[in-house]
Amino acid sequence: MALLEVRSIYKSYGDTAVLEDISFRVDEGKIVCLLGPSGCGKTTLLRIIAGLETAEAGEVIYQNRPLVEVPVHRRGFGLMFQDYALFPHKDVAANVAFGLRMQSQTAAQIEQRVSEMLALVGLEGYEARRVYDLSGGEQQRVALARSLAPGPRLLMLDEPLGSLDRALREELMNELRSILKDVGVTAIYVTHDQQEAFALADRVIILRQGRIVQRGTPQDVYRYPASSWVARFLGLSNLVPGRIVGRTPFAVDSALGRLALPALDGVAEGQEVTLLVRPEAARLAQRAAEAGHIPIEGTVRRCSFRGSHYLLQIDHEAGLHLEFELMFRAEDLPRRGDRILLSLRPEAISLLAEEPDERSQDG
Repeated sequence: MALLEVRSIYKSYGDTAVLEDISFRVDEGKIVCLLGPSGCGKTTLLRIIAGLETAEAGEVIYQNRPLVEVPVHRRGFGLMFQDYALFPHKDVAANVAFGLRMQSQTAAQIEQRVSEMLALVGLEGYEARRVYDLSGGEQQRVALARSLAPGPRLLMLDEPLGSLDRALREELMNELRSILKDVGVTAIYVTHDQQEAFALADRVIILRQGRIVQRGTPQDVYRYPASSWVARFLGLSNLVPGRIVGRTPFAVDSALGRLALPALDGVAEGQEVTLLVRPEAARLAQRAAEAGHIPIEGTVRRCSFRGSHYLLQIDHEAGLHLEFELMFRAEDLPRRGDRILLSLRPEAISLLAEEPDERSQDG
């Protein structure tokens, strides 16, 4: 059931449109991530939902009730920002208790709730600690506890992990989803980081220049980007031009050869298309590719260690620069200039439906 609906929101600053015809719904108990590059309008959209800004057209509906006349403090929504906005002169308990005091709860109720929230975020016994004595990750946890303490009907998080280093961000983004799910709160999460969105969200909404360009589960968005721009934004750079040469069966001619792929609606024979070869598509082949797989050969440009895998970059004879994620034994590690034979899995290749002006834009 939809807890929140955003309908046809339009917002501009002067002559510049920031949001155009934005519509989506947030189901109860779900985490929806607004994902996009800086300047795409995602924070403005969050502020409109919170009531901190006003849209020029459209409406925000909460539990079938328009919110246009409901002031910020009566919406019952929680907000958490990148800079945490903690009170430096108060200790941890006083920071977490702030919203509870606004609800006029008793001292005993506040003490119990603060204790519960600190336990939830892994900070038991931190009540008397000063904010300045905490690490960045601990401050983030205090901010989350403070946001959750009043029991918000909807929690909105704007780049909450943006100021943390990568290792700490990896740790906390995995914990954050578990915490939000344990509480059962409905959440809208804003980020420009694709990994955060995929790790946290039940549904992802991708914005570009104030418009929604794709929505879906993290798995579907990754496997089937809506356009070349979306693929590049998600860090998927293996984009290969092709042309549809058959509908039954569906076949595409490309620099990688003639490929049999799942059919895509809305395209015609002879139409130029783009193939996305995902980085996990390749396997190391010592001979011709196994049945059903696609053999490709290239020259190694670089092979760099990335912890869980090696990032292999090759130059294909058709002028393509391709990147794949593979594991190598030390004795098999290729060097710059080596010729290498790979085998591509067809299920890791997608056919992209382009936007009308996709080929003329650099994103």
